[in-house]
Amino acid sequence: MTVAVATAMAGKAVEVAGEPVRAAVAEMCRRVRERFRGRPSDEAALARAAEDPDAVEGAVRRLLDEDPGFRAELEALWNQAQTKASANDEGVVNVFNGRADKVVQLRDVQGDLNIN
Repeated sequence: MTVAVATAMAGKAVEVAGEPVRAAVAEMCRRVRERFRGRPSDEAALARAAEDPDAVEGAVRRLLDEDPGFRAELEALWNQAQTKASANDEGVVNVFNGRADKVVQLRDVQGDLNIN
């Protein structure tokens, strides 16, 4: 989520699945920009975002670490958008939220499948 927001704020294309996710990333960027106002170091990172996207990502991470409530708002937007994502043509959308040691996502399995 943080990388998607920072990449979009840097003016780079973000590969996301469908309009709901694109709209969520745009809304998240808008909210982060609002929070950056009046924070000179964050405004500076945003100003040089195209040349140094890592600086924006660091600023976004700091902002989210400092304000867990704001992090929760953005995560809710992100999760809601992913739930509404849909695939086009032969595409597949897999949504996984949470923590796991291993996650297996498959499509079009033909024949036997054994997972040990």
